[in-house]
Amino acid sequence: MPPKPKPTTRDSSSSIFKPGTLVEVSSNDVGFRGSWFTGTVIRRASKKDPFKYLIQYIHLFSDESGTKPLREIIDLGQLRPVAPREKKREFKFSEEVDAFYNDGWWEGAITEVNGDKFKVYFRSSKEQFEFTKEDLRLHREWLGGDKWKPPLKEEEEEENGKVSTESKTEDKHDKTVTEVKFDKGALVEVSSDEDGFDGAWFAATVVEPVGKDKYLIEYQSLRTEDDTEFLREEVDILHIRPSPPDTVVVDSFNRLDEVDALYNDGWWVGVISKVLTNSKYIVYFKNTLEEMQFEHSELRLHQEWIDGKWIVTCRGFEV
Repeated sequence: MPPKPKPTTRDSSSSIFKPGTLVEVSSNDVGFRGSWFTGTVIRRASKKDPFKYLIQYIHLFSDESGTKPLREIIDLGQLRPVAPREKKREFKFSEEVDAFYNDGWWEGAITEVNGDKFKVYFRSSKEQFEFTKEDLRLHREWLGGDKWKPPLKEEEEEENGKVSTESKTEDKHDKTVTEVKFDKGALVEVSSDEDGFDGAWFAATVVEPVGKDKYLIEYQSLRTEDDTEFLREEVDILHIRPSPPDTVVVDSFNRLDEVDALYNDGWWVGVISKVLTNSKYIVYFKNTLEEMQFEHSELRLHQEWIDGKWIVTCRGFEV
C-alpha cells in the first residue's frame, strides 16, 4: 500500500469520489505496479473508515464467463479520477505513455515508431509490446482536483468540456457518468449518514429544489415527533436516488442473494444467509453483524444506481 497522505489531503480528495463516479484504481501487488484499472464508485465502504470505497471494475470480472464485474474495497490513496486524454495526438519516440493492455492502463515508454504502430517498453516487467495509437495515451500524474501533469492543452480542455456536474464522457475504454436532477413531485429514495443508518434507504417525494444540489423532500413513512404529519427535510443530492424499479422474484430468493429488507420504515441492504420454509428467509446485515427473519414480500433484489441507470446485483454472489 502507498503511504497515506495527510488527513487534510484525504478529506479534500475524498469529496470528489461520489457514488457513480468513474475512477482509476492502482495496485502495489507484485506484477501490477504502474497499472491503473477503470472502475465505478459504488459507495463508501463504511462510516468507521471514510477513506475506503467499494469499487466495481469495468473490465475485470470475478467469473470466467465475464458476467459478474469484480468488486473490491479500495483505499482512497489508490484512487484518482480517470486520466484526461487528447482526442488526437502524434506520439513520439521516448515519450512516457500509458498503454491499454490486459484490461488496464500500464505505464511505459515508446521505444520504436513504425507508422501508426508503436513499440512500448514496460520497465516494471521488462517487456515490450506493440500498440496502435488508439490504445495509447500520454502518461500523466494527478496533482489533485482537476490538475494533471502535464496538463491538456487549453483548446483540448475546451473541446472535452472538462469535468462538469452534469456529465462527462470518456474514450472507448470507459463509460459515461451522469448526475440526475430531480423534478418537483419525483419519487425518490433517501439515505442518511447518521450512525445506525448505514445501508438504509427511505422512500420520499421531492417537494422542491433548494439551492444548488439540495432538495426539500417529504418522507412517505417517517413522521414528525408529534406524529401530525410526514417528516420534511433538506437533503444533499449525494443522498438522493430515483425510486428503483420493481424487480419481482416470483419463485424464491437464493442463499447469498444481495437484497433490501423492509424494516423500520426503510429498505436495508443485506445478504440472505439462510432459506427457510414457507417463503421465509434469514438476512444478514454486514453493517450491524446481525441476522433477522423476513417474509418474501418484505424483500427485494438489491440494485445500485450507477451511471444514470439501475444495476441489479448479481444473484447468489457475495461481495
